[in-house]
Amino acid sequence: MAIEIVETITFDSDQRALGITRDVLASLPAPITAADASILDRAVAIARIVAHFDPDPVAIAGTLLQACRSVGVTWDDATLASLDPSVISFANALARLGRTDLPVRGSAHRYTASQAEGLRRMLLAVVADPRLVLARVSEQLWRLRAARHASDEDKARLGRETQDLYAPLANRLGLASLKWELEDFAFRYLSPAEYKRIAESLAEKRVDRERYIEELKSHLEAALNEAGIAAQVQGRPKHLYSIFKKMQKKSLRFDELYDVRAVRVLVSTVAECYAALGVVHGHYAYLAGEFDDYIATPKPNGYRSIHTAVVGPAGKTVEVQIRTREMHERAEMGVAAHWRYKEGGRRDDALERKVEDLRRLLQPTSSDDDPLADVGQVVFRERVYVFSPKGDVVELTDGATALDFAYQVHTSLGHRCRGARVDGRMVPLNHRLTNGVTVEVITAKEAQPSRDWMIESLGFLASKSAKAKVRAWFRTHDRDDHLRAGRAIAERELGRRFTLAELDLLATQLHVSNADELCVALGAGDLSAGQLSAALERRDRAATSEADADKLPTPVTSATVPASAAGIHVMGVGDLLSHYARCCNPVPPEAITGYVTLGRGVTLHRSGCRNILRLGTLQPDRLVSVTWGQQRDQLYAVDFQVRAFDRRGLVRDVSALLADARLSIQSMTTTTNAEGIAEMRVATRVHDLDELELCLARIRGLPDIIRAQRN
Repeated sequence: MAIEIVETITFDSDQRALGITRDVLASLPAPITAADASILDRAVAIARIVAHFDPDPVAIAGTLLQACRSVGVTWDDATLASLDPSVISFANALARLGRTDLPVRGSAHRYTASQAEGLRRMLLAVVADPRLVLARVSEQLWRLRAARHASDEDKARLGRETQDLYAPLANRLGLASLKWELEDFAFRYLSPAEYKRIAESLAEKRVDRERYIEELKSHLEAALNEAGIAAQVQGRPKHLYSIFKKMQKKSLRFDELYDVRAVRVLVSTVAECYAALGVVHGHYAYLAGEFDDYIATPKPNGYRSIHTAVVGPAGKTVEVQIRTREMHERAEMGVAAHWRYKEGGRRDDALERKVEDLRRLLQPTSSDDDPLADVGQVVFRERVYVFSPKGDVVELTDGATALDFAYQVHTSLGHRCRGARVDGRMVPLNHRLTNGVTVEVITAKEAQPSRDWMIESLGFLASKSAKAKVRAWFRTHDRDDHLRAGRAIAERELGRRFTLAELDLLATQLHVSNADELCVALGAGDLSAGQLSAALERRDRAATSEADADKLPTPVTSATVPASAAGIHVMGVGDLLSHYARCCNPVPPEAITGYVTLGRGVTLHRSGCRNILRLGTLQPDRLVSVTWGQQRDQLYAVDFQVRAFDRRGLVRDVSALLADARLSIQSMTTTTNAEGIAEMRVATRVHDLDELELCLARIRGLPDIIRAQRN
């Protein structure tokens, strides 16, 4: 009996497949093989579906073994030890995959598009072997076939699972015939009245439609060969759910559909596409208004093909698609992949690469080497998919922890997170998650993240976005400390002039909203004490200029205001050798101090520069009074630093902003640390401090900027 069943499943020429599958069947407990044929029939039916798409002996035998085990058949250890270990491994993996099925819901529940998409992604990501996906989808098809006489509620549940998860999954794996049978069953169980109406409208069985397509293919191939066109003609018989979707989408009656039957013509060149179109229209009457040239005008997703509708033999309408083999490959596997075009939704390049890897790996191979070894470690190592307690699927980066999960669900949940349960078991917050587990977060009433969460070596967070949320919380909640430190800086710089009104005026000048925000910026280091002093000096000078405006102007001569090439006055005298200190790069009109060097003239420092303060302590007699004098549109070298969360286009945005401000970039270096924080150092030239501050304020307004300040 076992040998007869094996031969109905596998190919006679595949001796290894025959041997492995025979071993599984022979190992079945005797009472089951003889007495309960329905269990064996179910297992064989599922294995036969798998064999139709992938005649791999391990996949067939493993599916057979797990199908028997899933209905209560048990083996003793000695019997299992006699089976091929790869078959046991496959069956165990398939059993684990079965536990990630759709959560049980009420019959009235409808999964949202995002939930269904997340479940499809998780089902793909959980598997270590793509054949497991095929086996799982094959089992779903068997369940649909076997549910013909089930209750309406059971049919509706199966139909929803199939429509939301399994049919799109088969579609993504390129299992077209499996996909349309799944969709037709789901349509039949979810909308029985519509299914019956369309089935009756067709007035022909599917086998009749397929026979018609085969006859049309033969006739069309002969006509193309006669015209000297080497073409491959493929049949595309429509299934009921596809017809129903088109009627809904275009608001058409059944008799208005022209593509119930369809064929596809594949040629080598674009010129042959149009030549084949001429042959088709020459042999069959074409329907006006049903011609689309997506070769001359491709679809937005890159899809290219010629579509036309003609009246074929026996007066039946047929849709004809004509494209090159390259276009067909692109439509099926590339940017215009058929599954994304049909399903819609956003593009995910990483998932598409995984799906295409699965498609290729599902193809039969004559090699003795197993092409699927270690595929799970390569194809699905980038993402982890877990359940929330409500059954929603949450997508995380590989290596994500329970704390990453909390921040992915909601920022406030992460801030209040104190512990977590994985599959009902308490785990530490740095516990790494695996596919398919259910994660529950334990929270406190008040948000209180820990600074330890940001320490890389402790492994609390793997996600850059979660780390950024923790840093943002501490920046916000350190505000009081920054405010106190900033007030102390302002009091020291302003002295007796320190008042709230004075700070408000300076805040406006420095493009800060109010006095408190000015102090916070000073305390956090976003503004320096030198910038505050320079702003005060600019305001005083502006007030002096207004007071002098009523007086008669006094002509300025070289005798009254000596000028040097750099416009600098050293102790009231110009034309003295001087140069700018590289440690602080002073910019007018901030306060500056000179230091008399030996043989190199006077070095000009910002008055608050740490080096000049140190030199003033060691050699106070070398410090000299320096003022800017008259400026003649001179440019001054200045360096500044930008700290930001790394992202694509960050350098471009900063460069574009500098270009808009008409500032030349002398140098720019960018480094990114392990936490995803980019440190950018920029050297440029400005006319004065106002121009620099305006530029920095605009940079702070860019997305993901943490800090932009002068060095």
